[in-house]
Amino acid sequence: MSTQLLPFGKKGWDYGRVPDLAGRHYAITGGNSGLGFEAAKMLIRRNAHVTIFCRHEGRAEKAVSELAEFRSVNAKIEYELMDLADLNSVRAAAERFTGWHEKLDGLINNAGLMMVPKRVLTKDDFELHMGVNHFGHFLFSALLFDLIKKADGRIVSVSSVAHRWGGEAINFDDLNWHENYTPMGAYGQSKLANIMFILELNRKLSAAGREPCGYLCHPGYAATNLQRTGPSFLTRMGLEVMNVLFAHSPFHGAKSQVLAATDPEAQPGLFYGPTKMRGLSGPVGVTPISHAAGNAEAAARLWNVSEELTGARWDLAANETG
Repeated sequence: MSTQLLPFGKKGWDYGRVPDLAGRHYAITGGNSGLGFEAAKMLIRRNAHVTIFCRHEGRAEKAVSELAEFRSVNAKIEYELMDLADLNSVRAAAERFTGWHEKLDGLINNAGLMMVPKRVLTKDDFELHMGVNHFGHFLFSALLFDLIKKADGRIVSVSSVAHRWGGEAINFDDLNWHENYTPMGAYGQSKLANIMFILELNRKLSAAGREPCGYLCHPGYAATNLQRTGPSFLTRMGLEVMNVLFAHSPFHGAKSQVLAATDPEAQPGLFYGPTKMRGLSGPVGVTPISHAAGNAEAAARLWNVSEELTGARWDLAANETG
């Protein structure tokens, strides 16, 4: 698919398109900083109820305090603790959340890490990029899916133009990078998995007679803490130079998340984000995915593997009528 700005005009999608979100509830993973923080800010300015999911209580409290200064009178902001690198933590967070809330209008799977220098495993023995960026979100989405169905809500996967670094296919023979680990390759594979997950979700929903609810986006090249906390020192220095030369603000990078979560004209499965310089910058519209990301057979296999490894179970059946 080629790059497109329609239906958003030559200037692309802008925050002014966000409707009044009173009565709607959105959850954002990693909402305490960077892109997730900016997305939360945009949503609460439009009267939404927002829950951010974070690992550290102190950072979560600080973020909620700062976000409260931007909220409209009818908005609400709160946090839950969750560590995507620990599936027991994901299950516990989902259990608390579903116990308190009856519906969810949008889940934005924003949290992630980038180009960790050395191979690290999660508590469940997944390679860290795949464990946090994909497996944790896959399970969390499944656990919240009943609430999303009740609201006819959306699941938004925040991928990256770096999904093209993931190669020609998911490496099912070595998902945990026991051999030949590279930070760029591991990050790219996880971002490739983000796209394949959403496209397969939509295929399965369509086959079950339901409307697809999976949406995709990327931030382009935004200056965020992700680039300062994950990579090696030399890589961070290179990224700092890139930030000065090319990066746009976290606010601009977060626009595609809010577009995917709220815009009435957004379509499931399209890849929303900056449209210039191969997706690194420019007006926000529709951008192409790689050939590997569109491989339906590989996506179905990834889904099955993800269910097996995380224990996730999806109730995708259509609602009964009559």
